[in-house]
Amino acid sequence: MEAVVTGDIRISVALVSYNGVKYLRQQLDSILCQLGEQDELIVSDDGSTDGTVSLLEEYQSRDSRIRLLTGPRQGIKKNVEHALYHARGLYIFLADQDDIWLEGKVERVLWAFRHQGAAVIVHDAKVFAGEDSSDICMDSFYAFRSSGGGVIKNIIKNSYIGCCMAVRHDLLEQVLPIPAQIEMHDQWIGVLADIYAGKSYFLPEPLLLYRRHGGNNSSMEHYGLWRMLRNRIVFVSCLCRRLMRKS
Repeated sequence: MEAVVTGDIRISVALVSYNGVKYLRQQLDSILCQLGEQDELIVSDDGSTDGTVSLLEEYQSRDSRIRLLTGPRQGIKKNVEHALYHARGLYIFLADQDDIWLEGKVERVLWAFRHQGAAVIVHDAKVFAGEDSSDICMDSFYAFRSSGGGVIKNIIKNSYIGCCMAVRHDLLEQVLPIPAQIEMHDQWIGVLADIYAGKSYFLPEPLLLYRRHGGNNSSMEHYGLWRMLRNRIVFVSCLCRRLMRKS
């Protein structure tokens, strides 16, 4: 599949969902209020059975900017890939189903694209636990991850986080497809941006409330040594194959 050619759409938000009805309404509201009439919100649902699809259809019936897709049911990486293939905007914002966008997120990220010359923008986030968005347990995800750009740095220790990332549409040619073998799609996107576009820009502003709960797909804990080594070997192997194919 080839990525959709950009038309008159400025922003695509690529949101992936799976059994996320508990928190999804709050996230949708925080996103839609920041989009313009020519923007789009793409939601790729990967087979939810908890009312997520009904909620999305309710929103779609009221807002023509929402495009609901049936995901491939092959896990989160392939669901993200599916959403990206259908994104038509010049700038593509990645989004999870359970976070909350803070006011001004879109405006600040677009400012960074215009002034920093990067293919990927990553912004900071505040972390909260569970239900109460005022219960902040971490003021800066950047500080926790020692975030910053650089190929070697982010292969050794990934500091990209998908829900805080936005990419230029033209980068999709290098990024897609996302290898099924790798651990994290956000690391893949960020490192390829550093290779092909020269840099990614880390915007030091918390523009999202990052919700942590028992159902998160990503973990904030370190893996064991063997799994860490295996993930890096697989990532580098996939990266080398992609670079050879593109050369």
